[in-house]
Amino acid sequence: MPLLKILFIIICVLWLLRVVVRLLLPIFFQKMVAKAQNQANQRYQQRNNPAPEGRITVDYMPPKEKSRGESAGDFVDYEEVK
Repeated sequence: MPLLKILFIIICVLWLLRVVVRLLLPIFFQKMVAKAQNQANQRYQQRNNPAPEGRITVDYMPPKEKSRGESAGDFVDYEEVK
């Protein structure tokens, strides 16, 4: 009897999971498609609306590197010992 109960519970859980996935998966994909369309529209609008002439726009600025002299500390000269 316990084996039948376990099998029945497993079958019920799998069936419920199947029903839930059938209901939620289309909604999830619709949201993903809508988001992708919005991003594509924004990129298209940015390409078709160039900046006015004489204006400079910077899309990416690399991070500034620190010079080694400031953060490295004191340097000591050494002599090679033979």
